[in-house]
Amino acid sequence: MTTANLLEFDLEGLAAFCEKLGEKRFRATQLFRWIHQRGASDFAQMTDLAKSLREKLATTARVEALSVLTQHESKDGTIKWLFDVGDGNAVEAVFIPEDDRGTLCVSSQAGCAVGCRFCSTGHQGFSRNLSTGEIVAQLWFAEHFLRKHLKRDDRVISNVVMMGMGEPLQNYSALVPALRTMLDDNAYGLSRRRVTVSTSGVVPMIDRLGADCPVAMAVSLHAPNDALRDDLVPLNRKYPIAELLEACKRYLAHAPRDFITFEYCMLDGVNDQPEHARQLVELVRTHGVSCKFNLIPFNPFPASGLLRSPQPRVLAFARTLSEAGLVTTVRKTRGDDIDAACGQLAGDVKDRTRAAERMAAQRRAVSERPVILHPVRKTTPQEH
Repeated sequence: MTTANLLEFDLEGLAAFCEKLGEKRFRATQLFRWIHQRGASDFAQMTDLAKSLREKLATTARVEALSVLTQHESKDGTIKWLFDVGDGNAVEAVFIPEDDRGTLCVSSQAGCAVGCRFCSTGHQGFSRNLSTGEIVAQLWFAEHFLRKHLKRDDRVISNVVMMGMGEPLQNYSALVPALRTMLDDNAYGLSRRRVTVSTSGVVPMIDRLGADCPVAMAVSLHAPNDALRDDLVPLNRKYPIAELLEACKRYLAHAPRDFITFEYCMLDGVNDQPEHARQLVELVRTHGVSCKFNLIPFNPFPASGLLRSPQPRVLAFARTLSEAGLVTTVRKTRGDDIDAACGQLAGDVKDRTRAAERMAAQRRAVSERPVILHPVRKTTPQEH
């Protein structure tokens, strides 16, 4: 008999499951707390559940985590896990400790179909979407492992960022129940302000997320104009920058934060020139999007054909944005000694999309033509 993995359910889904077993809704809440707050996977441990329910669960349900293939701990305390998701596929999650928070970076897909030039996951292609349970299992395992590892009884993970492998908004039906479990006070009780979905710009799903489960949002921008972003983030050809920024403005009406974070990976000689910084300022002013910029040092990998921008250039770029009144930070690299830094997650993904071949062709095409810096349009004071 096939059993249901209870990590697949948010509280509403678990209540419906319990009702099918002939149980009251409050039993689902008790069960939810045992699973997520206490990390229990053995129904026999759940002593405040009726014996009859425990017997039903033993034959109809399970709490099944992902198998850990490898675990690596950086000298800075960052921990990276490689989880087996079957059929030769694996995904990675990363815990990043800070003095005032503990952040878990979670994957949503095995591989990624977007194919950004600077991302090693994209170079491996797309294998499949993760289920809700596979997304939640990364948090479930990490939280309860870390409590034992760090000898703590209180919650360790205070922030979750959907910035691991995959494009979260291309796995929307699995993402939203997972977010609801993260936010539920009977589970992890995370603040909407401390759960962030990062997207490369799937415009229709940005609107849906604003209506269904608004959390903090980060947008992988990486370029100030469509010509350059078309090369770096191929999804831009379907949803160009103007459409993306208008979707960001709409999202802010529902978001728990009053700004969108724009992620910008600094690539030597590609998107890091003074002209690019000035264009970004003009872009944000023209569209009137409340935002912060997070400049990300590129983490090179051989297949990319790209290099990290020199630090003085990154700081000059940041200064241009800051002097224009845009809150700007330069991300500190963490876990790069274990390939856990931004853009390095690759896991063990079957390439069913010939991504490496396509990326090589794209690099050749780009290298054969100059990068075009579009002139900055002058605006009147009224437009600002």
